[in-house]
Amino acid sequence: MSLLDIGPPPFLPPPMSRRAMDAVEEMDRPDCDPVLLERTYAQFPLINAVVSGWRRNYRRYVRPVLAAQGGGTVLDIGAGGGDLARALARWARRDGLAVQVTGIDPDPRAHAYASMRQAPAGCSFRAALSSDLVAEGAVFDVVVSNHVLHHLDDAAFRGILADSEKLAGSLSLHSDIERSPWAYGLFSAGTLPFFHRSFIRRDGLTSIRRSYTAQELTAVAPPGWEVRRQHPWQNLLVYPARGGR
Repeated sequence: MSLLDIGPPPFLPPPMSRRAMDAVEEMDRPDCDPVLLERTYAQFPLINAVVSGWRRNYRRYVRPVLAAQGGGTVLDIGAGGGDLARALARWARRDGLAVQVTGIDPDPRAHAYASMRQAPAGCSFRAALSSDLVAEGAVFDVVVSNHVLHHLDDAAFRGILADSEKLAGSLSLHSDIERSPWAYGLFSAGTLPFFHRSFIRRDGLTSIRRSYTAQELTAVAPPGWEVRRQHPWQNLLVYPARGGR
């Protein structure tokens, strides 16, 4: 095993005063190692269960919207390996809600991985952009994304939020990491013994460096969007908050 396999050591974090917009995550490179990429997709459910807080988001925001009408439709933008879309479908079904969750991702590698894995009833995947669905006139009760915003440049950021406003009938909910030295240091130390031979650790640290603080996200969010901080180190961008408190 090499140092490249393990990733950066848990030393002092790099400067965090500004977003590291020039930093590139390995899995975003079109020529990245396909074996490591597949392992990364396979490990996403575990890392997201620990750090993303989507079970809480489902109970607090998504479920009230669906329960008000006995079910509904959910769109997961940038679904990656599909773990969030599958989880939302399972949780809704367990609550007795008839739901159809659609996960979209323009990356053919992500779509292929998600499509090849068994999905619960009411969960499907498409290789598409959010703008493609807007062009089709599609509307979903709830639109979500997980750890997508920090990947985007300014134009794509504005575009995905504009698309979300058109696609969401009741609620749009974009969750992302909040940049901080503590988040970087603890993620670095906590993942050091794990996630070898995948991009989880390296890309996770890059993601933190690329992510917004709550103040930065508030400054760039369009009118009508609200930033809600969630501990530890998550920002939730909500529009409109009809399903939450």
